[in-house]
Amino acid sequence: MFPLNLKRILKLSIFLLIIFSSFRVFAFFSDPKETADFSSSKKTVRINDNGFEFRTASLGNTVGDLLEEKNIKLSQYDQIIPGKTEKIFPGTNIEIKRAIKVKIEVDGKTFEKNTLQKNIGLVLGESDIKLGRLDKVSPDVNGSPRNNETISVTRINVEEKVVPGEIDFKTTIKNDPKLGWREKKIETKGEKGIKEVKYKITYKDGKEVSRVVLEKNITKEPVTQVETQGTYVKCGKANKGQATWYAYQGGMFAASTTIPKGGYAKVTSTATGKSVIVQINDYGPQGKGRVIDLDKVAFQKLASLGAGVIGVKVEEVLN
Repeated sequence: MFPLNLKRILKLSIFLLIIFSSFRVFAFFSDPKETADFSSSKKTVRINDNGFEFRTASLGNTVGDLLEEKNIKLSQYDQIIPGKTEKIFPGTNIEIKRAIKVKIEVDGKTFEKNTLQKNIGLVLGESDIKLGRLDKVSPDVNGSPRNNETISVTRINVEEKVVPGEIDFKTTIKNDPKLGWREKKIETKGEKGIKEVKYKITYKDGKEVSRVVLEKNITKEPVTQVETQGTYVKCGKANKGQATWYAYQGGMFAASTTIPKGGYAKVTSTATGKSVIVQINDYGPQGKGRVIDLDKVAFQKLASLGAGVIGVKVEEVLN
């Protein structure tokens, strides 16, 4: 057995050893000179560059040092997390978000924008572009924007509009054999009616693209005009022969050798009994048996132009 004094000395020695060891550990963690230093060692970090992931080792102390060392370029619109001034340690995760450039066409304007957004709707929102309920976006507002892509916003507005309009009146003609053929009387004067039409009008970027009638209402009925037309024709001597046609003024005119210019003639087809009244404005025709040369408009009321020559009775109109 150890003597009593020796035991005490042994216990005291063990106690002092424990105290000394504890002091050394505390000093290591409390003294900056004893803190773990990674500045001179390579650090393996993980980089996610816009979806492309890889690991790399670096001697740099900050994110900026790493970018310079690895020649990783960032534009002013790109985003990196952590920031360039942040320190890196083994296992640090670095995420780079690359901005893309898009062109936006809206409200008659076109401008370019650099964005980090992954949704077209968010790109528009970031640009303070508010969409109406009917507005159309191309590509789709829920899609992902692509670099150098054009995003077009078409403004669509729909309105209902009531437009007043006129209704033309009809004309009724009554013949009166007691009145001369050039006399006309208006017994009841016609009046236009009024209608209201409700439209559904669609506009794209302020321009009307469609108009659909929703409703029609007549607010005032038109008044029919009643006219009396004289039919009495006083004729002079009649000549029978052939009628030809020619293109001249394009109206109810004719050329004659017996009726003076400015006068009128009643021409009746001997084949059909159809009659027209024409004004003489030329001299002719010269062919044998031909008594009148009708403007083609007048000739067509008696026969087709293909007939060329037709039999007629010509009477000078005296009234």
